[in-house]
Order: sequence, then structure tokens, then C-alpha cells
Amino acid sequence: MIEIKQLHKSFGTKQVLKDINAVFSSGTTNLIIGQSGSGKTVLMKCLVGLFNPTSGEVFYDERGLTTMTRQQQSALRREMGMIFQSAALFDSLSVLENVMFPLDMFSNESVARRKQRARFCLDRVNLGDAENKFPGELSGGMQKRVAIARAIAMNPKYLFCDEPNSGLDPKTSLVIDQLISEITKEFNTTTIINTHDMNSVMSIGQHILYIHEGRNHWEGSMHDVVKANNPALHDFVFASQLLKKAKQGILMDQHE
Repeated sequence: MIEIKQLHKSFGTKQVLKDINAVFSSGTTNLIIGQSGSGKTVLMKCLVGLFNPTSGEVFYDERGLTTMTRQQQSALRREMGMIFQSAALFDSLSVLENVMFPLDMFSNESVARRKQRARFCLDRVNLGDAENKFPGELSGGMQKRVAIARAIAMNPKYLFCDEPNSGLDPKTSLVIDQLISEITKEFNTTTIINTHDMNSVMSIGQHILYIHEGRNHWEGSMHDVVKANNPALHDFVFASQLLKKAKQGILMDQHE
């Protein structure tokens, strides 16, 4: 579990985040959404320790991030997995070597055990037969799956995903969403996803935090979005004509 209490973040005189309070539970897909410039990326960077909040605190299972020693923060980062927007694979390394990378850096296990763990993770994302390939030989969706396998290699308690569906077609995005959701439940991970993908919001948004003008403007689940009395949220989530029609259809079904 990750808890945010009264978090503020400013850069000089510009206040970006204003009194953010939230709880992200384990075994749950927690989505952070909001318009560009709303502050959600800054919030994510505060959560992982790249930015120090101006005030307030982030708690990892009741451990305050800003009060930790460097050694404690280093130990905490080993409990984190990261899925980057661009997948961020090493082109010169094979798929297996990419997944092994965090294990080679932080694990004291033997090479054989590290390979065994990496192969388990590749099998989990249905890429067991691609271990000898290089990233340039893979599709965008396959690269994202390799990135997921690498992110879970250290069996993290906390998984952070920055726009995991960026650049993917809708069908592949659904596969990635489902995979992240399954892994979250399977390993009881606290998963936080920073996303613009409204399909993700409506398919795996168990807990959604909507950031608007630097504030926690709305919280709820994918089931609460349609009936939420929040014009700013609806303008953001149902921005396209297609989604507006879909919302109207859902509301009509609910009233029948």
C-alpha cells in the first residue's frame, strides 16, 4: 500500500500539486489520469522519489519516503518495478539479457538462478520463445511485454507504469492492460499507472485518481465514472464524440 498525505509540490513560485491525499491499495490497479500539465507526471515522480515534495509525505506501508536514510531509500527502490513509456530496452542486449539486467545489478543469486527467474518472467508475458531475439526484432507490443517481464523480475511490491500503452494499437493496448491487471492480482502488487488511455480507465480502472489543476479533483472506480457528478471529469474522459455516445448508451441501459 502507498499513501499520500497532504502533498504539495512547487517549483519556485509555481505551485504544481496542491494538497494531494490518496491511498493506493495492493492487489489493485490504481490509475492516475488528467490533462497534460495537470500535475500527474510530477505526482508520479514524487511517488518514486525523483522529486522531493515541498510539503507532505508519501508512505510505503507506513514508511515515510522523505524521512528515510539513503540506505533505506536504496532498499525501497529494489522493491519497485518500472515500466517506461518507451519500454527503454537495451538494443545491444538480447531479450533474456534485458530481463536479467535488474537481477544482475541487485541479486546475489547464481547466474543459473537469475536466468531461471528471467525465463519465468518471460513465460509469464508469453514471450518464452523470444529470449534470444533483440529488441529491434520485436513489435512494439512485444517490447512492452519484455519491459513488463523486466519490471517484475525482482518480484516488486510496487509497480509503476508510465503510459504503458503509448504508441500501441487499441488491440495490443488491451493485451497490455489485461497483462498488467493479471500480474497485479497474481502477485498482490501495488500498481500505479499514469495514463491518457481511456480504454484503460474503463477496463482496468479499479481505483482512479483524477488530477485537475494540481488537485485531487475526483476519486472512484471505472464503475463510478459515468454517473459521477463532475463536469471536468466527464469533459476529460468523454472528450470524443464516440465516447460521448458510449456514455449516453450506458446511462440509458442503467435507467432501463
